[in-house]
Amino acid sequence: MTTVESAPTTQPTWQPPAGALWSGKWVDGVSAMPVHDPEDGSLLGHVTDTCPTEVDRAVTDVAAAVESGEDWPAWQRREALDAAARLVLRHRERLTEVISREGCKTVREASSEVSRAAETLRLSAQQTARLFGETLPFSDTPRGEGRLGWYTREPVGVVAAITPFNDPLNLVAHKVGPALAGGNGVVLKPAEATPLTALAFAEILLDAGVPAERLAVVPGTGAGAGRALVGHPLVDLVSFTGGFRTGNEVARAAGAKKTLMELGGNNAVLVLDDAAREAAAQAVVTGAFGVAGQNCLSVQRVFVASRIADRFIRDVVTATEALRVGSKADPRTDIGPLISEREARRIREWVREAREGGAEVRTGGRQKGAFHWPTVLTGVPADAKVMTEEIFGPVLVIESFGTLEEAVSRANDTRYGLQAGIFTTALETALDLAERLRVGAVMINDSSDFRIDAMPFGGPKRSGVGREGVRYAVEAMTEPKIVAVRRGA
Repeated sequence: MTTVESAPTTQPTWQPPAGALWSGKWVDGVSAMPVHDPEDGSLLGHVTDTCPTEVDRAVTDVAAAVESGEDWPAWQRREALDAAARLVLRHRERLTEVISREGCKTVREASSEVSRAAETLRLSAQQTARLFGETLPFSDTPRGEGRLGWYTREPVGVVAAITPFNDPLNLVAHKVGPALAGGNGVVLKPAEATPLTALAFAEILLDAGVPAERLAVVPGTGAGAGRALVGHPLVDLVSFTGGFRTGNEVARAAGAKKTLMELGGNNAVLVLDDAAREAAAQAVVTGAFGVAGQNCLSVQRVFVASRIADRFIRDVVTATEALRVGSKADPRTDIGPLISEREARRIREWVREAREGGAEVRTGGRQKGAFHWPTVLTGVPADAKVMTEEIFGPVLVIESFGTLEEAVSRANDTRYGLQAGIFTTALETALDLAERLRVGAVMINDSSDFRIDAMPFGGPKRSGVGREGVRYAVEAMTEPKIVAVRRGA
């Protein structure tokens, strides 16, 4: 693996106004919050550190627009979201730069995220044509005789969207797109580390025709802007993506509100002895170390059949050591930095804990600044953090198994249940294992790190509440309204 070579420090070509955004206006707050490039610490700009009073103004304005009853018909929502999808692609170069500079993605990964965000918006636009209800069977009961009726799907009202740093454009699109498609107003609090992408995206939405009074962006801290937003009495639904502990705090602050929460994973992959071994090893490496492992779908634990374990581990180590660690700005880079040096040091400590418990570092284990080299561990104690918690970094654990029952038991031995992968050529076995794995999605002959933006996304246990994915988020962000007519009254 190559050593880190930082790109020359340059100012970004896009500089957002130093404010929050609502009612189509940039609003200077009481205090400002700096935004830094995690690779070299360079200052990229400032945004408003929105205080609770300012959050209240933003939510109140958006709620007033929604409650005014001013019509924003479905066809106009569809056209605005379709136009936004086109504008996102038109501004690919600018968005790629902003995503990569303020966050942790390489330029290749950032460009790919732009494409996915456009797809998410296109899918959101399509859902406006599916906001239909159905007639209700009143005549199926004696008490309903002489009545007819139906239900429609109506917006919930004001959606509070709180997004993480690792997908600062597409995960914003996954909340804002469905909310707008459903006819809601949205108040967005982006991650503290990556607010510039959200502000750039908001400008695009307004240019595409989204009514300014239905959209607000309130950058700030979780303890300040975030807590004020989720607890606001005019917020009707909270959509949050982040960690489990923060999710608990969000739920407490929100109180008796509807919530959608995706809270992470500790994803397992099973590699059976009949698998295409080299292909499985490459898929595992790609799934474990993309975005430096800062992905809720990342492969974290691999259980491989003992008969092929030694060869599989060699394949994984070889593929891992071929990855290039370097500057995000270099198109040749495979692994960029973590979101902060503090996170890189945390991962180093988790690896140290596993090593002191008897784990072997097969490759990696090195940390410098915000960079942590992709690391493969074997012989990890069952109670080590890298085995039990979501590491959210470039660390992969590989263990062997003797029986399928053991593999399933160990894969399920986690408080998370987001996704899993299975590699085997035996379809019946794969389907049987898929039924027994307690997760939200099982990928057969693929790693856990696969998702299309149209599928229901989420999982049981600590992995969250409800399901995202455009269609399913639109359903959650709208609610049925019944109209019943009594004939002959």
